[in-house]
Amino acid sequence: MQRERVTDDIYVFTSDLYAQVTAGVVITTEGAVMIDTLVYPEETKAIKRFVTERLGVEIKIVINTHYHADHTTGTCFFDGAQVIAHERCRTLLDQRGRESLERARAAANANSREMLDVTLVLPTLVFDKSLTFYLGGKTFKLWSTPGHSPDSIVCLVEQEQVLFAADTLMPIPYFVDGAYDDFLLSLEGLQSGSFETIIQGHGEVILRGEVEEKIQSDIDYLHKLRQLVDKALLSQPSDIALNEIDIEDCGKSRITLNGMVQQLHRQNVQILAEQRRQLVQMQFQNGQ
Repeated sequence: MQRERVTDDIYVFTSDLYAQVTAGVVITTEGAVMIDTLVYPEETKAIKRFVTERLGVEIKIVINTHYHADHTTGTCFFDGAQVIAHERCRTLLDQRGRESLERARAAANANSREMLDVTLVLPTLVFDKSLTFYLGGKTFKLWSTPGHSPDSIVCLVEQEQVLFAADTLMPIPYFVDGAYDDFLLSLEGLQSGSFETIIQGHGEVILRGEVEEKIQSDIDYLHKLRQLVDKALLSQPSDIALNEIDIEDCGKSRITLNGMVQQLHRQNVQILAEQRRQLVQMQFQNGQ
């Protein structure tokens, strides 16, 4: 696991074990706020030891930015902490999250028995559109940014203008469990935010001089992807044309996340093609 200090009071931890997923810790005079956890218990426990033993700070609050296991699995290791999330995150954790954890526990073997220590923790404070709270002289602003998933949120540490964007910003927009149109609106809502630093849900930290370019690049990717998918759907056979839509044709690198982005891109192509076919079919039926 990699640790990076992005301000005097803010640390980012990046997993070495799964898809460069990130978690963050904000230190305040009244305790620490943790934004997401990591998927493998050993890494989340290492973060906890660093904060509580080396820094001597208690973790008071854990924020779940969305229900996906790679961001929530470690919540159970912070006994007594208040857990904050979108209201839909609580519902999805209680349904899909519970099912996912049971599958992981059933598959536990000699190499992953630590997953048997994981229990599901539901958020104790939830919100719909936005939430602001204060701790130890710092202001935390949370708001809904659906698209990657229906319950996705971001968290701004106002004094430092550091945005924990979670999977609303990652090397490429990934909307298979969310919605294309919602994602586009959420990204447009982040433009001109005057953020000093953005912490992506996966991958490297985005610094001030790169923030606007990064957000615009993600918006451009979505626009280009839809153009190419619509063009492919008019071709015969369309499946071959869809398979030829390369990630670099949409303006993104194929090497980030150790090449994993190519798989995410292929899934984006397929799900968007399904959605566009359904839309055309509905329009045709309504026209009849």
